Amino acid sequence: MQLDTRPVAAADLASRLPRGRAVAVAFVSLVAALGAGHLVAGFVGPEASPFLAVGNWVRDNSPHAVVEWAKDTFGTADKTVLFIGVTVVVLAVTAAAGLLSRTRPTPGLVVAAVQGVVGFVAVLTRPDLGQLGIAAPAASMVVGLVVFNWLHNRAWPVEQDRDSRRRFLRAGAGAVLGAGAAATIGQLTGNRVDVEASRAAVGDLTPASPAPKLPPNADFPGTARFITDNREFYRIDTALTLPRVDARDWRLRIHGLVDRTVEFTFADIRDRRLIERPVTLACVSNEVGGGLISTANWIGVPLRDLLLEAGVRQGADQLFSTSVDGFTAGTPVDALMDPDRGAMLAIGMNGEPLPQEHGFPARMVVPGLYGYVSATKWVADMELTTFAGKQGYWIPRGWSARGPIKTQSRIDTPRDGFLLGRGPNTIAGTAWAQTIGIRGVAVRVDSGDGPGEWQPAELSTEVDLNTWRMWRVTVDLRPGEHTIQVRATDNRGHTQTDAEAPPAPDGATGWHTVHVTVD
Repeated sequence: MQLDTRPVAAADLASRLPRGRAVAVAFVSLVAALGAGHLVAGFVGPEASPFLAVGNWVRDNSPHAVVEWAKDTFGTADKTVLFIGVTVVVLAVTAAAGLLSRTRPTPGLVVAAVQGVVGFVAVLTRPDLGQLGIAAPAASMVVGLVVFNWLHNRAWPVEQDRDSRRRFLRAGAGAVLGAGAAATIGQLTGNRVDVEASRAAVGDLTPASPAPKLPPNADFPGTARFITDNREFYRIDTALTLPRVDARDWRLRIHGLVDRTVEFTFADIRDRRLIERPVTLACVSNEVGGGLISTANWIGVPLRDLLLEAGVRQGADQLFSTSVDGFTAGTPVDALMDPDRGAMLAIGMNGEPLPQEHGFPARMVVPGLYGYVSATKWVADMELTTFAGKQGYWIPRGWSARGPIKTQSRIDTPRDGFLLGRGPNTIAGTAWAQTIGIRGVAVRVDSGDGPGEWQPAELSTEVDLNTWRMWRVTVDLRPGEHTIQVRATDNRGHTQTDAEAPPAPDGATGWHTVHVTVD
């Protein structure tokens, strides 16, 4: 005999909140929790804001394969994608919490508490936050739980009349507005450091030893400009939000395996004899032919001088540098102590104080090493140690420890897929082998019957061994499809290998190749 379950179903529905209302309770409590956490983070440290801390935690603990996939797929937009991904997951979990709480608040409170614990873990694992940092996730958890329970009670009865519906809507709207106000106050408080005002207060940076004047043929038409504009200089770092540091508050501490611990203020560095040098920096993530390489005139002081004042002890082979945002890098001491290499603590870039996104107030610049082991921005701490004793941020994530830049070249003109006219065409590009220098560049054009002969390219006037060098060659191209390849030879006689390798673990290799059509 078939039972009639309709009365039971009706009773069941009468005891459950509508899905939309239950999810609304969860979402409003999430907004309230994040607003409270952001408010407190404005006073104890912006990086303690729970959502931001969780984003950093996900970034730091993602599998190496996932990180590399994101960088390869999204490039410099990987941080934006990370934020979107974390947002989607948080919203999905919150929606599930609401749906599980249609009859009673307990399941949602449990899920909210777990989210709060994740916030605690994310903050506690941040090396740049003190003990007060946990106040932000604590406030977030308490407010989230209280608002969830309070608003869940307001959501009843299931069949609300006009007055009860208004009370629920007013309560939810009030919680959202309060969270918005709290988050705004936290944001304004966290941004109380006026970086641009601090940069302006630095004044003109006049080096006692200026960079050499660029010769007329430092670059060619069709190549990158020799000096990269600050706004176009590549930027790769782990910071989800840019650190805000006032130069007056900045300190650099050098300690560890040294004769004496020394500390410098920005004024100490600013008042020293400043030098200006052109240096090309490159990212180890740069694909063959990629654009993660730029050149600037850096202003600062020799890093070697600062280390000599501290007195580097025998056995110290790594300088372990730490940024104000907790990023770390390990740099070979012998590279820093080499007077011919010219490692710098830079405070200026292309005639002005460092831009915020490039490390203001101070950063490291070490020619010949990829940035992940040498170019710490917003640097605040330097510890002399050993490679056996400590590992920088990227080393446990699959990258090599010392990071010397490889000899490379790139075709800037024509671009891959371009349509060219028949007859003489200029092929131009860039080559680099920092600290070694470029001896020659050769270009090969597939004639359609197979690989052509390597043709030597004209080199631009060399400016410095620590910078890139431009090249160009004019070739006659017949109608049809053509493949163009380039390879460079450095001053040690080493020619780029044609063996293709990805950036990880120590830099990409291979010949940059473009395909063009001649009409």
